[in-house]
Amino acid sequence: MSLLNREVFWPPADELTEVAERIRARLGEWPAAETRWRVCLTAPESPSASDLIVVTEHDDSIESGNAAVLEAHGGRVALRRGGERFALEGEWSDDWLAALAAFLDCNFEPHDALTLALAWRAGDENKDDAWPVDFATFPRVADLPAAPEGGFPACPDRLGLYPVLPGAEWVERVLDLGVRTTQLRRKSTDAADLQREIARSVEAGRRHDAQLFINDHWREAIAAGAYGVHLGQEDVQTADLGAIVKAGLRLGLSTHGYYEMLRALHFRPSYLALGAVFPTTTKVMPTKPQGIARLARYVRLLSGRVPLVAIGGIDARVMPDVLGTGVGSAAVVRAVTDAPDTASAVSLLQQMFTSQRENV
Repeated sequence: MSLLNREVFWPPADELTEVAERIRARLGEWPAAETRWRVCLTAPESPSASDLIVVTEHDDSIESGNAAVLEAHGGRVALRRGGERFALEGEWSDDWLAALAAFLDCNFEPHDALTLALAWRAGDENKDDAWPVDFATFPRVADLPAAPEGGFPACPDRLGLYPVLPGAEWVERVLDLGVRTTQLRRKSTDAADLQREIARSVEAGRRHDAQLFINDHWREAIAAGAYGVHLGQEDVQTADLGAIVKAGLRLGLSTHGYYEMLRALHFRPSYLALGAVFPTTTKVMPTKPQGIARLARYVRLLSGRVPLVAIGGIDARVMPDVLGTGVGSAAVVRAVTDAPDTASAVSLLQQMFTSQRENV
């Protein structure tokens, strides 16, 4: 691997490139970057979609075209890209631009590479493990609404096997098989159907003293007295988190990388879902699959801070690798709902979690 054989910075900056190469060499093997990003220290005459233009003060006059813009000043860095804005604040090292180039070369999206770059500290490349693992060095996501007062109730640190199921009948069947954490993901716009399925699922959860989460439909979950709700990143903008806290429900939040993890942690959820680990056909994903190597890094950073759930394309074949990261829970969909024998599939998956606990 070498960054020196291509244009990493514009105008060319040999010293920065050498530092970036030194950092990249210590980060280990990662898939080749799908985009050859160029960090522009001044705006080029013809910006491209693979350019990240760095400015040290707010300037709306910059002709960025399809390029992304990084505004870095006043203890804040904001990335503007494709109509989205990612704002971070905190302290960072003088090497952050070199680190940004290195993490971009590890195939991280710009907002995640930026998060890692701001967490990087000079001299980290001399450690046995050069990857940023100290949560205290990570930046904070800026411009977020206040987290609800009181915080969400805690849930078990290791939620174990976590089937995500399409209906109450499935919830009842899986809970009868001994599963104690599950989620109802009901894809319906029929209000009566939702109310009926959620109420039936919540009742099944109560009978089995299980952790039953409702996907998306937080109002109905509150009305039914569910154990918890699971929301996506976009739902945080519209859901009444204060009402969920007041009702005593747990909250799980989906995340798809470092930036979204930090954003989600601001709201102090009961657990974080990390995904999609592998390609999945059960829903359209906004990001490419994370893979085992990234999952392991996420678990190392966040373990002990919040319960973690791996999700996305997980089945019995890959479950040992997933549990090998140390994650305390793994959500499955088709591994249960498409199994020829539901009881056998659940039993096999449960045994894997039992083996993990015995080996911890």
